[in-house]
Amino acid sequence: AGINVPEARMITLKPFERSAINLIESAIRNAQLGLNPSNDGELIRIPIPPLTEERRRDLAKTARKEGEECKIAIRKARHDAKDMLDELEKSGDVGKDEAARALKDLEAIVKDAGTKVDEIVAKKEEDIMKV
Repeated sequence: AGINVPEARMITLKPFERSAINLIESAIRNAQLGLNPSNDGELIRIPIPPLTEERRRDLAKTARKEGEECKIAIRKARHDAKDMLDELEKSGDVGKDEAARALKDLEAIVKDAGTKVDEIVAKKEEDIMKV
């Protein structure tokens, strides 16, 4: 579909196939985004309501949740990298000192990434809560 933003609080969608208009409209309505689309047979209009205090809190909560999921992914990558380092050390491809140095660098990278995620989430929460 072609997407257009004719004004600040309105999104319009023009599906390439008219037969898909009802499917798109119901998908938007069922996505639980707080949007109420309407169509005129050719165009779907989606008015964007102003953010209420409750909706801002929900969005901030979602930002925190996404940040936590990001930190979980970082920790998983750390675990995978540590397993690779252990395997390389076990096979003799790298020495014990080299593996220890790489592990120390890995921990520093993970700590820095976690801090950056926290900073980004805090900034986003501040932006969301600003009226």
